[in-house]
Amino acid sequence: MDGVQVMKLRYGTFIAGALLGFLVGAFSTKVNASDENGDIFCLAQNIYFESANQPLAGKIAVAQVVQNRVVHPSYPDTICDVVYDAKMRVNWKGLSVPALNKCQFSWYCDGKSDAPVDSNTWLLSLRIARDVLQSKYGDITEGSTHYHATRVHPYWADSLTEVVTVDQHIFYK
Repeated sequence: MDGVQVMKLRYGTFIAGALLGFLVGAFSTKVNASDENGDIFCLAQNIYFESANQPLAGKIAVAQVVQNRVVHPSYPDTICDVVYDAKMRVNWKGLSVPALNKCQFSWYCDGKSDAPVDSNTWLLSLRIARDVLQSKYGDITEGSTHYHATRVHPYWADSLTEVVTVDQHIFYK
């Protein structure tokens, strides 16, 4: 491709993204992705980064663990505070940032960008977050407050009761 074709492709992609953003805003007023402190946004981030490759049941189960933690006395009492629960440190710029690998959910403190890059998966995560918060699904985790990928065995797993396995995650309470 020459430079003009690349520019046209980038412009076309920008226009398509802008149109998609407009349509989402126009037809789904319950999802406000620009509110970075809103429950839907925080829960959608966790769904996206913890279970993007999972089927619907896996995404719902991950979201329900966050909800179960909100009502549990050992955890923060808001969706966003549960999702962003981490040991913090001050970086070289004097900013408070999550300490590497010291978070409740690994994506938040893995040192990588927390900006979604797959817009279809992000929009689905927003929709699922909204539906979970509106109680459109029962708690398929039966009150679970923990989960981990089937490929690992964290130190805490043996101290909790295994409840259910959903695709690539095992859930505990």
